Amino acid sequence: MHPNKIPPPETSLAGRAARTATGVALALGLATAGAATAQADEDPIKVGILHSLSGTMAISETSLRDVALMTIEDINENGGLLGRELEPVVMDPGSDWPTYAEHAREMIERENVDVIFGSWTSVSREAVLPVLEELNGLMFYPVQYEGEESSRNIFYTGAAPNQQTLPGVEYLMSEEGGGAERFFLVGTDYVFPRTTNRIVRAYLNAHGISDDAIEEVYFPFEHEDFQTLVSDIDSFSQDGPTAVINTINGDSNVAFYQELANQGIDPIDIPVLATSVGEEELRGMDTDPLAGHLAAWNYFMSIETPENERFTERWMEYVEQEGLSGGSDRVTNDPMEATHIGMRMWAQAVLQAGTTDVDAVRQAVYGQCVDAPSGFEVCMDDENHHLHKPVIIGEIQPDGQFFPVWETDDVVRAEPWSDYVEGNEDRVANWRYPWVCGDCEEPTYGLSF
Repeated sequence: MHPNKIPPPETSLAGRAARTATGVALALGLATAGAATAQADEDPIKVGILHSLSGTMAISETSLRDVALMTIEDINENGGLLGRELEPVVMDPGSDWPTYAEHAREMIERENVDVIFGSWTSVSREAVLPVLEELNGLMFYPVQYEGEESSRNIFYTGAAPNQQTLPGVEYLMSEEGGGAERFFLVGTDYVFPRTTNRIVRAYLNAHGISDDAIEEVYFPFEHEDFQTLVSDIDSFSQDGPTAVINTINGDSNVAFYQELANQGIDPIDIPVLATSVGEEELRGMDTDPLAGHLAAWNYFMSIETPENERFTERWMEYVEQEGLSGGSDRVTNDPMEATHIGMRMWAQAVLQAGTTDVDAVRQAVYGQCVDAPSGFEVCMDDENHHLHKPVIIGEIQPDGQFFPVWETDDVVRAEPWSDYVEGNEDRVANWRYPWVCGDCEEPTYGLSF
């Protein structure tokens, strides 16, 4: 299939959209009516924000804290929810994965938060997951990930592999994307890159690319010496048209892209497609020599839509208002949009449920829709806790922005269990009550709500 012919979901969400609020303004407009039926509780609604503000992941996660606080401020300025203000509870796990779990427990047990927005890496999400399931907490996870997971306590507002990495690979294999016949997979040594690349390898094998045309290398977090790697990529490319899939996370990307520039890797000859590098990461790099390399996301700051104009203008207003570091150089990016979408959907679900009770809100999230900054109406799937999202491939520009070079015609339904992983054929991700199931072959009853 040619990449710009990715089909839309089999079941259109257009009908469901009519039954749900499509924007936070509309949702907030219901607050007065919702307050009349809510319990007479004037205590604030506590919202957990769990992102690293220090350590290797601070380069990516700090802006998610900031956009979450901005969205909370907007909700409060419009009257809050159910007649109550939102109160953020911010904790910094310091890029230490066990600390994410400790803070999540503290948020739920001691701070009594009603929801958590947080995590970036899959290892941090996996650390938090058992705490959420033990305590019946609720978290919205805003970052693209490897799939192969389904929890009734998490809503995944980032992309699954079929909404980011696989369309990116397909684009690189197409004539439009350069006709790559060889692939160099480079990532940070943890679950997201390794699982994603296992899916990518199976996808490539299924499309005629043999293992001897695929190289795979991993590095620890905070790794900085990529001289040998880039030299190896250059040598590997001598045997045919080559593309690089970059799943490096954190500030190691600064060193990797700098070495690409140092060794004169031309994106026309060897395009590098990133899955964790967006506008925020580029802010710390000299992007002139990187122009032409690619990233696959579901949103870019440069997209010209009325919704994005409002989003970016509000963001810059908030940056100035709060005196955030970076000032006018601050940017928006995909995980920020996903955070904003998730918070709006949660707010709409609270109003629909008339309560912040986790079980009630969870059910109310299904089918919620938002007119997203991407310009697409983005809806939560009725079953699998993932968003239906567009796929957009952007090319790095000298100014640190991305120019969209390709996008799907419609939103794409997430596939939590990839068809390219052996054993997934009969797996189900359906959390709509009373069918409850995660890593299983048949929908099962049995969980107590």
